[in-house]
Amino acid sequence: MDSFLPTVEKLPQGHPVKVYYEEGALIQDILLELYDADPVEDFQKYFNIFNQLTTIEKRFARKENQLFPYLEKHGWNGPSQGMWSFHDNLRDQIRLLNGYNSEKNTKKIIDNIPYLIEGIKRLMSIEDMRLFPNAMDLLSEDDWKEFYQGDEEIGWMLLEKPLPYPAIEKEAYVHPSDDFSKRDLSFSLDNTFHYDEGYMTPEQVNLLLRFLPVDITYVDENDKVIFYNRGDNRVFPRSKGIIGREVRFCHPPKSVDMVLRIVEEFKAGTKDVAEFWFNFKGRIIHIRYFAIRTNDKQYKGVIEMSQDITDIQKLEGQKRLLDWD
Repeated sequence: MDSFLPTVEKLPQGHPVKVYYEEGALIQDILLELYDADPVEDFQKYFNIFNQLTTIEKRFARKENQLFPYLEKHGWNGPSQGMWSFHDNLRDQIRLLNGYNSEKNTKKIIDNIPYLIEGIKRLMSIEDMRLFPNAMDLLSEDDWKEFYQGDEEIGWMLLEKPLPYPAIEKEAYVHPSDDFSKRDLSFSLDNTFHYDEGYMTPEQVNLLLRFLPVDITYVDENDKVIFYNRGDNRVFPRSKGIIGREVRFCHPPKSVDMVLRIVEEFKAGTKDVAEFWFNFKGRIIHIRYFAIRTNDKQYKGVIEMSQDITDIQKLEGQKRLLDWD
């Protein structure tokens, strides 16, 4: 089967598939440099090239979070399973080499680098021969036009940001929070509200807030408590009586002055975050305050977030998703 490159070269600048191929050319150059690099002779040179290659994670993330969902909408689920697993295998190889790099174990590096290089080459061959040709057949022009915003949020390996597709004036960029354009979604929008990054019903919002592993209290710009989430294991108890109460009456006398100082600093714009941690009934409690502001920096209140981090502090090593039982 011939390369898909001649077809890609005819695509307009900024088209997502064309950008993937421009990125692919960069990857090929990096792989050649990495193949020739000698970590024994010049470790720093090798290390710099390797680090440049690790930005391939952005390419993986764009495929997994942008391209694959569109392919799924058109009935092709294979890449979401097989190719994602291929990505994870390469991620494992990169993690392994990162460990050897930190130890400067040049023998292990030399032994394992070829596997990473050949794995990436194999992946790019599958992309060229199957993934991108099929994607071009399945996705509509309107689909491709929706890619740029999400791709930009994830990023590219390229040194310069690709041109927008379709070509637009810079000021025409619309952040997802302001994007009310209709899309072909796989779920009903009945009884939902449009939030910054999606749609949820009031029930879903309440469930989300209830099951968050942190206690949240929202004090508005008038210093009144307007919301708290009702979790089963709150660090500090809350009741409905707190709603509408002034924040200065919601804390013990010995700490209220500091709370009010934090609020004043937030209002003045001199601070945005305050955090504390302490022992409480044999547990380590982490409390953070965040100033809430609009896009034009107008103060809209403060969120208090409390979390029991006792068990988090005890974590060592790693436990990956595949280790779960």
